[in-house]
Amino acid sequence: MTSEAFIIAAVRTPVGLGKAKGALAPLAPVDLAAGVLREVVHRAGVDAGSIEDVIWGCVTPVGDQGANLARLAVLKAGFPVQVPAVTLNRMCGSGQQAIHFATQAILAGDMDLVIAGGTEMMSHQPIGADYPESWPADFPYPLVHQGESAERMAEKWGLGREALDDFAYQSHLRAMHAIQSGYFESQILPVNRPDAQVVCIDEGVRMPPDRQKMASLQPVFRPQGVITAGNSSQVSDGAAAVLLASPRAVGRYNLEPHARMVARYVVGSHPVLMLDGPIPATQQVLKRAGLALEDMDVIEINEAFASVVLAWAQELEPDMDRVNPNGGAIAHGHPLGATGAILMTKLIYELERTQGKYGLQTMCIGHGMATATIIERL
Repeated sequence: MTSEAFIIAAVRTPVGLGKAKGALAPLAPVDLAAGVLREVVHRAGVDAGSIEDVIWGCVTPVGDQGANLARLAVLKAGFPVQVPAVTLNRMCGSGQQAIHFATQAILAGDMDLVIAGGTEMMSHQPIGADYPESWPADFPYPLVHQGESAERMAEKWGLGREALDDFAYQSHLRAMHAIQSGYFESQILPVNRPDAQVVCIDEGVRMPPDRQKMASLQPVFRPQGVITAGNSSQVSDGAAAVLLASPRAVGRYNLEPHARMVARYVVGSHPVLMLDGPIPATQQVLKRAGLALEDMDVIEINEAFASVVLAWAQELEPDMDRVNPNGGAIAHGHPLGATGAILMTKLIYELERTQGKYGLQTMCIGHGMATATIIERL
């Protein structure tokens, strides 16, 4: 066993729109995954043959995302055949859960070098493609759409349409500023399309956003509701990889850690309200770390819907300047199984850019769950 696990390198693709004509849609999911796998070992300066496992998130593991996408990507990346890989599905928290499992394998002393990450191409496999044709009649809870849960979040916390749209507008403004300032350049691996075009920025960010157009959008889930396409995350394509190491591996391979894993937590929450899990997950991970929310210099909370973030903020009262400082999934999109690793990559690079110390990441998850992680920049 060891007491520490370190992040050595992290990289992500740009996020593309998850539709047939999206920027990344011409690629195969296995190629998107293989690209970040090759890049993360290159950035870490380690030989791919020294990787002991690859743990990968994918929320819709069917069709060209099926058959253990992680293992196929490892082979496509040219890693030696002895490098194993596993694909997992904790729904929207899959990429973050992959990082947790990699950390736990290192802390247990089972492994020294592990890659965690995720891939989702919603242009290829839309959400729900792996659902059964019908749910069991005797299931103990109504299985509602997340959009309905987002409406219930807004209702419970008294969040009106204007507040939700204002938050969404701010997400695009922040992401636009980050892109124009070059904040994402070092964290993104440009993607070469088959037609020789190169994709290097997040496609979904509106530059500039149109607040009036946002106000004109109709509610999606309730006729008189407040949740629209404008204040919800975008369906997207993307991938990200994070390489983690034990202290022993750091010494053996002369690695340079960028961050230390401080604490991890996962919670279950009510499966119908569904999206309030980041509230207890944040409280519990802070308690486990022995830290306060004020200690967090950068916070990444997944913008599945604006109501998720604003309800969380109402309960925990963070400094909102530190929350999603470069925009979130409303602006850059939410490629389900990859988002956890994408947010972790953003978190690490923003802590380094601003010389912050502690970072928090948390995400709501379908059927009522949430993950939370605290890291310390080194």
